[in-house]
Amino acid sequence: MTKNMNTSIRSLNQMNVKLQNTMKISALIILVLVMQSFAVTPAEAQIPAPKQSEPIALVGATIHTISGDVIENGTIIFEDGIITAIGSGIEIPSGTMVENVEGYHIYPGIIDSYSQMGIYEIGAVNMTLDINEQGPVNPNVMVERAFDPESRHIGIARSAGILTSITTPGGGLISGQSAAMKMDGWAWDVMTMKSGVSLLVNWPNPNNQSNYEEQLTFLRNTFADARAYMTAREAMEAGNSPRHDIDTRWQSMIPVFKGERPVLVNANEVRQIQDAITWAEEEDVRLIILGGRDAVLVTEHLKARDIPVVVTSVQGSPNRNWQGYDTVYNLPAQLSEAGVRFAISGSSSAPYAYRVPWEAGTAAAFGLDVDEAVKSITLYPAQIFGIDNYVGSLEVGKHATLMITTGNPIEYQTQIKQTYIHGRKSDMSDMQWQLYEKYREKVDQWKSERD
Repeated sequence: MTKNMNTSIRSLNQMNVKLQNTMKISALIILVLVMQSFAVTPAEAQIPAPKQSEPIALVGATIHTISGDVIENGTIIFEDGIITAIGSGIEIPSGTMVENVEGYHIYPGIIDSYSQMGIYEIGAVNMTLDINEQGPVNPNVMVERAFDPESRHIGIARSAGILTSITTPGGGLISGQSAAMKMDGWAWDVMTMKSGVSLLVNWPNPNNQSNYEEQLTFLRNTFADARAYMTAREAMEAGNSPRHDIDTRWQSMIPVFKGERPVLVNANEVRQIQDAITWAEEEDVRLIILGGRDAVLVTEHLKARDIPVVVTSVQGSPNRNWQGYDTVYNLPAQLSEAGVRFAISGSSSAPYAYRVPWEAGTAAAFGLDVDEAVKSITLYPAQIFGIDNYVGSLEVGKHATLMITTGNPIEYQTQIKQTYIHGRKSDMSDMQWQLYEKYREKVDQWKSERD
């Protein structure tokens, strides 16, 4: 009888293994089918641009430096990915490849200040999502290590002028570190402009009072543990204490305590923002507010402490029934009027990153100065996240990360003709453009057959 029972158990275990393997194979088949359903043509896989091989001069365009004056009939020269000269009537060195862009405009590349680009592909397929880590505290997560350079959303966003992405992880209380990513390249390390530009903290929801206080206590204790670790490591390195093993979580928070890495706090309600400000002062850390729907109610505090706000989803509806329809639309204008530093981003969704210019355009339509609207997606996010020595404006010594356009990029009808990322000329044939070409051919064939 015992022998029969053992045989039965072994059979059940074998059946269970076979079932698990079958489920894995089925999931893989589904993933392949879903991926194939997105395929358009073999050319869809855009080839990253090669490194700039010779000096390039773009001549004749209206150059919008953003940080300075607009240059009519201007020339911009870049070599090895770096801008070497910019102005009107400047001498072009011999051996420079000259491109005539007369009649067009040149702007610095747009920066998406809050994005899941490279870590989000297909919402319905969990295996293509790499946003959240396990557990509530993950300050050591470096999002660039999970960045997928093959994401089809990169090309679509790039064609819309989004040339830098502040890719940010999510989930838990302390999600991890954001990174500034170039929107072209073969691998994540080549595409990383700057690692650890901020540490994301998802501020607790104050609507549940007991849980809110518990979460705040947990956050304070977490930072206290990290500080104690830093003190112990410094004492060990000074020879004043025995060995203290490395803890990658607390090690990654040392730049926060030293003021080298700001804390990006996801907070929208006025109480969240106020409590986050108080907490940041207690912890003596640099603070950036993400979301900031109620930021207009605390502008004096934000301005006095020079706390910037990354406004998300300007094209959104108000949260409260009594608020006007334009509450979110004119939030950037009110922050600007109050003297609060800010940037505009989208909803973080990688598939909709191409809408970022229109988010700024909506703000301009509802009271924000047009030049300020352009700065809110170029220069201002670069300053807020500490990458303004690379991008955000067109200046000698900065990266040649720019776009050639038919007009102001925040206007809906403007077309992006060409982009350069760190001097590399981008492939502009993204998936949406290929779909356009495909169905235009369908219409042309239908017309010829009808005639």
